[in-house]
Amino acid sequence: MPPPLIAVLNGPNLNLLGLREPHLYGVDTLDDVEMLCAETAERLGLAIDFRQSNIEGELISWVQECRGRASGILINPASYSFTSIALMDALLAVSLPTVEVHLTNVHRREAFRHHSYISRAATGVISGLGSQGYALGLQALAELLGTASNDMDDDV
Repeated sequence: MPPPLIAVLNGPNLNLLGLREPHLYGVDTLDDVEMLCAETAERLGLAIDFRQSNIEGELISWVQECRGRASGILINPASYSFTSIALMDALLAVSLPTVEVHLTNVHRREAFRHHSYISRAATGVISGLGSQGYALGLQALAELLGTASNDMDDDV
């Protein structure tokens, strides 16, 4: 039986990680984040489909594709968190365990970042832990899906 698939979806400007405001977002590139996710997923007995788009409609289509295909979603919607009711609606429609992740602590930033529409559709939210938030999000999804092994606790 194939491992459960987790869609790891990344929103706008995350393709610029490592270059864009490293004092806020860190020096890890999106490729580094993908490698971290792949290594973490393998240890947890998960498979991932890692994607990034600057286009809201494309992210919505990817979420919709998850229905019947993926077991869960790990999403960093970036600035769409604060603007996209359509992305929230798509996540609600697929009814999958969903973890929202943000590299920075959005609650320590500008006031407009304090309300995420995506959080309404998320099972949980991880914010402010940099790229490690992705590994923690995958661990949470593995536990929600019942695939987590006890040895992962020491690795993250």
